[in-house]
Amino acid sequence: MTQSSTSSTTASAQIEKLWGGRFNEPTDAFVEGFTASVQFDQRLYHHDIQGSIAHATMLAKVGVLTEAERDAIIEGLNAIRQEIESGKFNWSVSLEDVHMNIEAALTAKIGITGKKLHTGRSRNDQVATDVRLYLRDEIDLIAAELTRLQQGLIALAAQEAATIMPGFTHLQTAQPVTFGHHLLAWNEMLQRDYERLMDTRKRVNFLPLGAAALAGTTYPIDRTLTAELLGFTQPTRNSLDSVSDRDFAIEFCSFSSLLLMHLSRMSEELVLWTSAQFDFIRLPDRFCTGSSIMPQKKNPDVPELVRGKTGRVYGHLMSLLTLMKSQPLAYNKDNQEDKEPLFDAIDTVKGCLRAFADMVPALEPKREVMREAARRGFATATDLADYLVRKGIAFRDAHEIVGQSVAYGVETGQDLADMTLEELQRFSKDIEEDIFDVLTLEGSVAARDHLGGTAPRQVQAAAERAQALLAERG
Repeated sequence: MTQSSTSSTTASAQIEKLWGGRFNEPTDAFVEGFTASVQFDQRLYHHDIQGSIAHATMLAKVGVLTEAERDAIIEGLNAIRQEIESGKFNWSVSLEDVHMNIEAALTAKIGITGKKLHTGRSRNDQVATDVRLYLRDEIDLIAAELTRLQQGLIALAAQEAATIMPGFTHLQTAQPVTFGHHLLAWNEMLQRDYERLMDTRKRVNFLPLGAAALAGTTYPIDRTLTAELLGFTQPTRNSLDSVSDRDFAIEFCSFSSLLLMHLSRMSEELVLWTSAQFDFIRLPDRFCTGSSIMPQKKNPDVPELVRGKTGRVYGHLMSLLTLMKSQPLAYNKDNQEDKEPLFDAIDTVKGCLRAFADMVPALEPKREVMREAARRGFATATDLADYLVRKGIAFRDAHEIVGQSVAYGVETGQDLADMTLEELQRFSKDIEEDIFDVLTLEGSVAARDHLGGTAPRQVQAAAERAQALLAERG
């Protein structure tokens, strides 16, 4: 075979590669599949087309494209979008990624004008833009689902503002609280998560397009116009950082890890509370499954699975941190590995939030069981100590007196509220008849009548404040 025929053969083999001009042999078949990302980044198609339309619009505005070329590109891209959404688009691994697949299809559809779309940009700034556009939209969906969960949680808390249950430390009965107060503690976690998510969105919302491969472009582009067209706050400020920054993806996975940690803590309590040993709540059957061998079982699979998925999201955070820790500026192929962890974190967060937003409003508290559990375990011991302090006894001495009273209760099998006045006065003559107002569960929760306290009216007020915060989101 002559040299010219060899060159012709290799050039023909590279014909599908939009970057193949400097290569003299085709890509190894295994390497082609190994380095391709279209299998997973095709989900960016809408945002890739969105970014390309804005880029073409800007190029026409600055005179790099004619208006006719711009219109042909936009029409072609919209037709490709319809093909993808109808399932008729043929994704090719040989074209590597979502960007090259769409660009090749555009060129096949409208001819040489399609080849002009890539003027003034690189896949490096293109993919960074696509991922930011995609993540921004997903953050908005997640924010809406998080808000829906909070709405259901707050409504249930307001309904159960006076429902007494034991509060725990070390998983031991500590003091009486209300179920509404406990639910609002969950909401505080979620409120912080929402604020973190919105803060993350601010840093996602910068436009990398225009940084090109790493050093910008010699074309007279208008990055501010492109940012406005795509709804970004402003363009990024440094071309090297623009194409290599994945902090925004790491920050989202950090938010996701904190959110899932909170949902996991809630899940742990739900699993405990639905057990026969606690029996505090009832989960509707639609959120549970049975056993293949034990007919009596009703398993809390939704909270268990959310608890399990937490580790998965933690792993994605560590994956992205490790991915970035040794990369020199600017773009490296390593960054292709950012998408699968990010995409799965997004999908997992959305699924867990949807499950919780559907499930939480349907929780049915077993009020009498909760109250009886609060009555056991000397939950009002601290109230007795505070009572003695108000009688003029130093707190440490009051603590000792109550400790002795509890020891007596353990020995006799009585709670403090079950003891007679004479029995209590064995430990302090300062205890009088009014002690029984203090030792009731209702009296205990009502006594903490301050901001953040357990008094039912404070719980109602807290629920109203939480609802007002949600209303401000619009």
